[in-house]
Amino acid sequence: MWEYEYSHETSAPREAVWRHWSDMASWPRWNDGIQTIDVEGPFSVGTTFTMTPPGDEPIRMRLVEIEPGESFTDEMDAGDFVVRTEHRLEPVTAGLTRIVYRTVITGQAADRVGPELGPEITADFPEVLAALAKLAGG
Repeated sequence: MWEYEYSHETSAPREAVWRHWSDMASWPRWNDGIQTIDVEGPFSVGTTFTMTPPGDEPIRMRLVEIEPGESFTDEMDAGDFVVRTEHRLEPVTAGLTRIVYRTVITGQAADRVGPELGPEITADFPEVLAALAKLAGG
């Protein structure tokens, strides 16, 4: 197993962050790691989507968990390993919100694939969360 977590505190209202998360078609607006996204349904468990990073191959994913206003998890199943990223909002004192991204790679090939792929996936988390917070008003 391989795992990584990053968080960013913001004054942006949770509701504003959630609006941007649940509007998947707009993700490329604040996430430079997504050149295009093709969403095959509403923001609900089971919806699949394909993200294409700049200069890279498309990645097919699926929403596997949603707690409205609080968190959602997406998953990319590659057969011998699975990449799951949890996106979570946590209240912090003084009216701040903590935005948390947590990526876990599991499966037979996780110990081999994780140390190489994991840092590639998570390298832009600081920039992505800062951009999301700014767009949401924080």
